[in-house]
Amino acid sequence: MALALTNVWRLLRAGVTLARHGALLPPEQLTQLPAPVRALLKLCQIGKKEEGDQANRISQALSALGPSYIKLGQFLSTRPDVIGAKRAFELKVLQDRLPPFSMAEAKATIASELGKSVEELFIEFGEPVAAASVAQVHKAKTRESEWVAVKILRPNVEKRFAADIDSFAFAARQMERLSAEGRRLRPVAAVDVLAHSMKLELDLRMEASALSEMTKNSKDDPGFRIPTVNWALTSRRVLTTEWIDGTPLADVEGLKRRGLDLPKLADNIIQSFLRHAIRDGFFHADMHQGNLMVDEAGNLVAIDFGIMGRLSVKDRLFLAEILYGFITRNYLRIAEVHFDAGYVPDTQDVQSFAQALRAIGEPIMDLPADQISMARLLTQLFEVTEQFDMQTQPQLLLLQKTMVVVEGVARTLNPNLNMWTTAEPVVKGWIERELGPIGKLEGAANAAASLGRAALQLPEMLGSAQKATRMLADMASGGGLKLDAATTTAMAKAQVKARRWQSLALYTGAAALVVIAVKLVV
Repeated sequence: MALALTNVWRLLRAGVTLARHGALLPPEQLTQLPAPVRALLKLCQIGKKEEGDQANRISQALSALGPSYIKLGQFLSTRPDVIGAKRAFELKVLQDRLPPFSMAEAKATIASELGKSVEELFIEFGEPVAAASVAQVHKAKTRESEWVAVKILRPNVEKRFAADIDSFAFAARQMERLSAEGRRLRPVAAVDVLAHSMKLELDLRMEASALSEMTKNSKDDPGFRIPTVNWALTSRRVLTTEWIDGTPLADVEGLKRRGLDLPKLADNIIQSFLRHAIRDGFFHADMHQGNLMVDEAGNLVAIDFGIMGRLSVKDRLFLAEILYGFITRNYLRIAEVHFDAGYVPDTQDVQSFAQALRAIGEPIMDLPADQISMARLLTQLFEVTEQFDMQTQPQLLLLQKTMVVVEGVARTLNPNLNMWTTAEPVVKGWIERELGPIGKLEGAANAAASLGRAALQLPEMLGSAQKATRMLADMASGGGLKLDAATTTAMAKAQVKARRWQSLALYTGAAALVVIAVKLVV
């Protein structure tokens, strides 16, 4: 009870803060509230200052509430199904910026985490160059004369996030308990995704690991690279990476002065993101202009890997086939993919769902190439699924949010960007590889490996079966369990049959491995 009251108090305090900034509800919804509620909101707004348009007021309110609410606002910008399309649009401009914490606190964290003082570790250590809700970044020079970026977590940020996440989870549980629509939207699962994301973001070793993993995944990708990690100067609350000298993507005029091919760069942004999402199932989920730059060699460089997304093979096939289905206008196939993935219940009609998809696709596909938005298409796709009882898929929401951002960044460089032409080589190539001969061969190899693992477990399985048989026999002899002659005979036959099947599985697995090995050699 005490915890529930604490969460209610925190949520009420947040509501009052939003009300004071005039950001709790859009004006058109305020008029629909009961008179006592409107009066209470006006009371909360006494002394408030005018802070510009609605989007700016929301940004100011969430910044006043602290780091957790900034992250929540960014996350909710991907959920127009929950907060409405207009409010979701307003939240998309929310900037994750806060005043920096002091140099004394930054140096104390480094000394505590790395075991040596800043003066012992660095020749130079500058003032913060960027400060966000979770951490801030300093430019420094190591004793080996290498320029590095040192990212340091804010003091006590973990404790603040833990408390606020508890409140978000409490609110989500109440939504699902009180509303059928709330259960369909799965707010508890959405908060779980946010909590997991924040848990990873608050351990900078995980960010270092993400950098390392993506470096391996993208080592052969043309025109794309990632800063290297200095593991010796990295810990849970400190991350040190290579310093990148480059032109931020927000500096379009600077990119032009360098003579860079902006349409080609825009294509590179889209294709790099799709490779990571569809090919690797591991993507940078915060690819806004502030986290992208072009280095001196003309490569696209991504930084700040605190928020990452993962997709299972099923989700990647789902995404690729959906995108390719819209490219080829094969709406029935898109509908079938939803059913095959289990996202739309079998109680729904696949033909009706295909008809709804056509209603989404045709108006977009008939637009001029420069007006076709893949992000808009996915947004409408997730909105229409409500009619067909499709549950929210939290892992796809992060992907959709990132695609909205990536597409927006690319269009600042090339307003005439043709999304389908740019995306098709990556999407089509991956589908052909996964569903073609190579993908089938690799799938067979994986299946054979699973058989091999099962075969290795057969002795243990047989031993367990024998133990179970002895146990049943002991129980029967002791009077604890009565088995007649017919039952024991049937059990014996079943055990012999099971052994035959286990032997067959072992031989089949071995044969499959031999066949695959021969094919790979040939």
